Amino acid sequence: MTAGLMRTRGRLRVAIAAAMLLSSTRAPAQIVKAPWPDTLSTQALASIAANDARPPEPAAMPDRRARAESIQQAIGGPRLRRYQVRIEETVIAGVPVRIFHPRNERSNGPWLMNLHGGGFMVDAGSITENAAVAGLTGYRVIAVRYRLAPEHPYPAGVDDALSVYRILSKDRAIGLYGTSAGAILSAQLIARLRASGLPQPAALGFFSGTADLSRDADTTTLFAAPAGVRALARLYAGAHDLTDPLLSPGLGKLEGWPPTLCLTSVRDFLLGGTADFCRSLDAAHVSAKLLVWDGLPHAFWSYIDAPESEAAFAAMVRFFRERMENTQ
Repeated sequence: MTAGLMRTRGRLRVAIAAAMLLSSTRAPAQIVKAPWPDTLSTQALASIAANDARPPEPAAMPDRRARAESIQQAIGGPRLRRYQVRIEETVIAGVPVRIFHPRNERSNGPWLMNLHGGGFMVDAGSITENAAVAGLTGYRVIAVRYRLAPEHPYPAGVDDALSVYRILSKDRAIGLYGTSAGAILSAQLIARLRASGLPQPAALGFFSGTADLSRDADTTTLFAAPAGVRALARLYAGAHDLTDPLLSPGLGKLEGWPPTLCLTSVRDFLLGGTADFCRSLDAAHVSAKLLVWDGLPHAFWSYIDAPESEAAFAAMVRFFRERMENTQ
């Protein structure tokens, strides 16, 4: 085995470990050790304990992806039934998508587009992030199952998102949102649209992400392994400069950015990244709101069934209803 191949495999192992942190199928191991606060609901504490009791992530990527999909089905299935949402598997512009049809869907109503979390490497949210949003808004939600790293690094995922967005936005305004890696991709998609002079979404949900892959926020050092997160960013970016505003939109011009809702939590290793981006948007005179939940881990709404998650989804729904109802 050549030295170069060994280094590449070593970087991949570190990046896969980091992807476990960015995956919303498991709360990241905390560098700062503290018991979960007793202020959390009993449902949240039980859900965190059940999640922590899952078997370790498998090493092989196909196995990791199969495991993530099984968790999506296990958590997402009951949510689809609870919120009375039908899921349709199809393809748009050559890209696999999952379309969520709420029971009360309006034929001429707004549509939302989701980019799921999962560390750029697995699909850890295309069902669990969307069932409640579709059911509670009454809007059709299209989850883009973009190509994944390491086989398909940047800009493959953004290219796929752009292809779907072009089709969806032909005859109506679109609301865009994503969690974790999906939040990062959502911001990158908007940066691409702005650079290309294309219409922007009517609203952005930026949920537990970062808009600057070139640096670690303080919470990354507190609640994650910074070296692993950096390795994942580098693996995803490939040869691209991490300070490129198309890759790190927070480093670009933000004036005129769509209205944005930022969601995160106190024990989220991307709390700092989410808060920094929201503050930058506000400084650029963009309508930007930051909501932070106490005592909860990264992207908790996507895998924890509890009143706290219901409150997070309710906040998303209020935001999209306020921003989307008068766009048609």
